[in-house]
Amino acid sequence: MQKEVSPRDGIAFVERHGVVLQAARGPVPSLAEAIACEPIRGSWWGHAKGGQIFRAARAVCESPDVLVCKLIDNKVTYVHRRVWPALVKLAPRFGNERLAKVWDEHTKTGTHVSRRIPFPKWVPGDVMKAAETLSTQEAERILSAVLAGKKSKTARGRSAKIVHRLRRINE
Repeated sequence: MQKEVSPRDGIAFVERHGVVLQAARGPVPSLAEAIACEPIRGSWWGHAKGGQIFRAARAVCESPDVLVCKLIDNKVTYVHRRVWPALVKLAPRFGNERLAKVWDEHTKTGTHVSRRIPFPKWVPGDVMKAAETLSTQEAERILSAVLAGKKSKTARGRSAKIVHRLRRINE
């Protein structure tokens, strides 16, 4: 019998990698594909593990330690708080639009409304101070997978470990 991936596992995945795509393919891991333990063709909603993906994504989006933005290719991107200082330090390279905090709300009529808090209004004071003390080189190192446009060997290795852990959970 397969054990379900918990919402906490989703948050741990984002924390481990620092920057994760919700479901798209790109230079960083995909939460949806890690939970599915395979590439997903089409929408993840139709995948057999769509419910698990939904619950994990919801928990990640609700975590105060995760920024939800459109950093990579205008796709839903999760950025863990541990890398926020590097993101703030290198913000001019990404642009304020890509660093806005985004989310969807359900209205009373049942429609979805996209909301956003512009960068840097969402940035906590302690993160701003940490960014000021961070060197550009250190910020670049922290975000190297995003800046390079591909996964570093370290990121691929970590991703493989997390996927392996998620697979063990699913066994």
